[in-house]
Amino acid sequence: MTEPTPAELLRRMLRIRAFEEKVSELYARGKVAGLLHLGIGQEAVAVGVMSVLRANDAVVGGHRAHAHALATGADPVRLMAEIAGRSGGYAGGKGGSMHLVATDSGFLTATGVVGGNIPLALGAAFASTYAGSDAVAVVFFGDGAGQTGPFHESLNLASLWSLPVVFVCENNGYAEFTPLSSHTKVERLSAYAATYGMPAATIDGNDIDAVRTAAADAVARARSGGGPTFVEALTYRLRGHYEGDPAKYRELSELADWKAKDPIERLRTALASSGAVDEATAVRIEADERAAIEEAATKALASPPPDPGELVTRVYA
Repeated sequence: MTEPTPAELLRRMLRIRAFEEKVSELYARGKVAGLLHLGIGQEAVAVGVMSVLRANDAVVGGHRAHAHALATGADPVRLMAEIAGRSGGYAGGKGGSMHLVATDSGFLTATGVVGGNIPLALGAAFASTYAGSDAVAVVFFGDGAGQTGPFHESLNLASLWSLPVVFVCENNGYAEFTPLSSHTKVERLSAYAATYGMPAATIDGNDIDAVRTAAADAVARARSGGGPTFVEALTYRLRGHYEGDPAKYRELSELADWKAKDPIERLRTALASSGAVDEATAVRIEADERAAIEEAATKALASPPPDPGELVTRVYA
């Protein structure tokens, strides 16, 4: 694993931001259909965690998984094509935004079922152990998944069998439209880990250094046979639950407070202050990434929709 430079970390976060903003634009133009869940404002979690993984590790996402797939190194063209329902997509345009897959980069799958993706990571972790590999599985989910059966069953089984899995809860404060305080008395979801005898950490999910430190510790533990770890990353989505959501359930002042904690701007400021990446370089990196995403969108939309004859191909039951 090559240690990413500060400039590379910034580039990866800017790529994700540019990609999701372009997807939002395409959605507004009617080029993307269905529910669209953007993770704008949460980029540091995906990039931070993936920056400490190896090529043979497995990643599983949920319904808000564009950032996770991109952070593993998924092709933006094929990813954009999949979201737009085009045949050039990873699943031939039949999976869409909530059922992404990019196995060539280690992104196993995503699912729209809240909490339903967590057991899949256990399967990947068990397969790694069974094969005698040191590969690790990582699963991302939101705070709403903490009240589901698969969540608790998976934590229990992972701990019982000492599976090499890292549970990453992107706690953005809302389960769809419901604040955390309205669906649980447990303020920190990392507290659940203690119930199952599992190490845990609650971190600032908008601080990429904090994310990388916690993720590196958890991955090293899993890789060395130390079993699972629960990482709760406190973050915030700057868009609604879905694209078009009026988000009347949160105050504008709350949104303003979190905009001031934007993980990309925090990293840019820190890198400029330390002299690692000056602002001119950061501007150039952003321009390069936005140009690349524009090109990716053009190529993705040039791909035709799936042929009707493909309706029941690559479908498993």
